Amino acid sequence: MSDLKNPAYVKGHQLLAGKSVLITAAAGAGIGFSAATRAVEEGCHAIVISDVHEGRLTASVEKLKQETGLQNVWGKVCNVTNEDEVRALIAFAEDKLGGTDILINNAGLGTSKSLIEMDDSEWNKVIDVTLNGTMRMTRYMMKVMKERNKGGVIVNNASVLGWRAQKEQAHYAAAKAGVMALTRCAALEAAEFNVRINAVAPSIAMHPMLRKSAPEALLKELESKEAYGRAAEVWEVANVMIFLASDYSSYMTGEILPVSSQKG
Repeated sequence: MSDLKNPAYVKGHQLLAGKSVLITAAAGAGIGFSAATRAVEEGCHAIVISDVHEGRLTASVEKLKQETGLQNVWGKVCNVTNEDEVRALIAFAEDKLGGTDILINNAGLGTSKSLIEMDDSEWNKVIDVTLNGTMRMTRYMMKVMKERNKGGVIVNNASVLGWRAQKEQAHYAAAKAGVMALTRCAALEAAEFNVRINAVAPSIAMHPMLRKSAPEALLKELESKEAYGRAAEVWEVANVMIFLASDYSSYMTGEILPVSSQKG
């Protein structure tokens, strides 16, 4: 049995065999790249990853090829706050993949700032990347999937902060609550043309950007609230994304699935 405080990496079981995948914000060492790795390990035959950082994206494409052995890996720079770039990314993926079966919306932005000290520009930046960016990707992919008429799956990355309060996170929490509402409403529309849309809501997942940006005391406090006394590994969040992307969740749409071990 797995040690829940020190879990072993789970082997792939071909949950995405023969599928094609597009993932945003997938360059680096966070949830997005882990989701890309897991998608390949679960049998996807082709994948496009995107990011706003060109150099990091190029390196991530090569890393994914080397680590998984899959050569059908492509990268495309995209800023999800730009509608033209969103459309160009989806068109690129449709061309390279021969049709996108699965979209994972991972792009998001968080900062820490008390509401009374926050100006409009900081609020708007977080909302535009995290909520509006997810909306843009979802909206245009829904249109493409509807026109192609072969179904599909969209998985969004929300957060437990869409439900729970935390100081200095009003903008991020509002954005993630919006992602949850967007997921539920878009899912009802997409069901009419055989597309499922769900979201994950992680509590705390430890990745380099979080370790770099968050105070150590805060990280320890958040981890202490988890039943296992630790943050999730990024691949543990990615595992749930893959489940939602797979046919194992065929009856689920409009759902928000927590990835959390909180005590209370």
